[in-house]
Amino acid sequence: MFIQLKVLLVIILLAAGGYISVYTKKLTVAAAITGVICGIIIYLGTGYVGLALLTVFFVLGTMVTAWGRKVKEQLDKTGDSVQRKPGQVLANAGVATLLSFLAIIFPEYEQVLLLLVAAGFASCTADTLSSELGVLYGKRFYNCLTWKREAKGLDGVISLEGTLIGIAGAGLISMLYAAFTLTYSHLLILIFAGFAGNFSDSVMGATLERRHFLDNDWVNFLSTLFAVSVTLLLLSVF
Repeated sequence: MFIQLKVLLVIILLAAGGYISVYTKKLTVAAAITGVICGIIIYLGTGYVGLALLTVFFVLGTMVTAWGRKVKEQLDKTGDSVQRKPGQVLANAGVATLLSFLAIIFPEYEQVLLLLVAAGFASCTADTLSSELGVLYGKRFYNCLTWKREAKGLDGVISLEGTLIGIAGAGLISMLYAAFTLTYSHLLILIFAGFAGNFSDSVMGATLERRHFLDNDWVNFLSTLFAVSVTLLLLSVF
């Protein structure tokens, strides 16, 4: 009975957050419903830790997306808007939701899956912060493959400042994971995974997205999946 009340409370809080997001035009109605469903699955699979990681990512992402809005609008970035749609929610939280669903089915692997969830959020946090703040505070912008100077805001274009901001975002998620789980041995792995996922996003942006083989949502989803794969590889090595 107590467990059911806790789940009900989480659902109410998620629903309230979804309503506020729609009211403040941060999410569409469909995106809010998608986010609430993802949040419930993440909570059921990885508990309050996974839910905290999702919340921090969403709050940070919402803040930095709205920050410097007038400057970003001048760049005319395709698919970039303050109000997020369902595809954008799944692009960032989809991998974590799938991993949390696996944790529900296979609870004996919950700790490993929770670490992978953290890696996914480290990646999408790094990507969101570096792209949204990099265009504002970056000084020189380069194609991530050719390293030739290019205009800011183009797919696959990065800056030193944006990259460092992204690493800081991955570090924040990593420290949050460590603080909740009291496991500090995976800090560097999570930070590197976040950086790797963020960089893979840029590589896919410079190649597949520019050629219109993939849209931004798929690039975000696959880069998050790449960060999870990097984490698994590093765990097997170390």
